Amino acid sequence: MALTDIHRRYWRKNLFVTALLLVIWAVVTFGVSYFARDLNFSFFGWPFSFWMGAQGALVVYGLIIAFYAWYMNRLDIEHDVEESED
Repeated sequence: MALTDIHRRYWRKNLFVTALLLVIWAVVTFGVSYFARDLNFSFFGWPFSFWMGAQGALVVYGLIIAFYAWYMNRLDIEHDVEESED
């Protein structure tokens, strides 16, 4: 099956948003822990590095998942590849 221009645009957008979200994930996961000593300021009464490790990273991961699901549903509809509700 030959890929059409619509398929190529769909996958290009899909790969771009996936790469962007993976970069955000990597920064949250590794960047905050690497710079934990430098991120030592009070955030809601706790040190920011502690808060980010305990709560913030989980919030960001949940937001990444929610955004990806929302964006892919919108992209599927835009390119007419959404799943049917049979």
